[in-house]
Amino acid sequence: FQALRQISQRTISTASRRQFENRVPEKQKFFQEDNGLPVHLKGGLMDALLYRVTMGLSVFGKANSKIFMLWYSLQSDWC
Repeated sequence: FQALRQISQRTISTASRRQFENRVPEKQKFFQEDNGLPVHLKGGLMDALLYRVTMGLSVFGKANSKIFMLWYSLQSDWC
């Protein structure tokens, strides 16, 4: 309990934190460059993979929902 009290009474120091370099201007320049690629694919292989997986899941989900809607609409006629 004493150790917990000592930890809670310590002051939080922000001076010891590592300062990170601001790379936003570099990223802005990279993504605004006109190289014929859409912005969602400019990040490289991982962006392309993420885009394809997302689109695949979206198409699969939409098709699956349409199939279930058709299935249940036909099933309600039989019961």
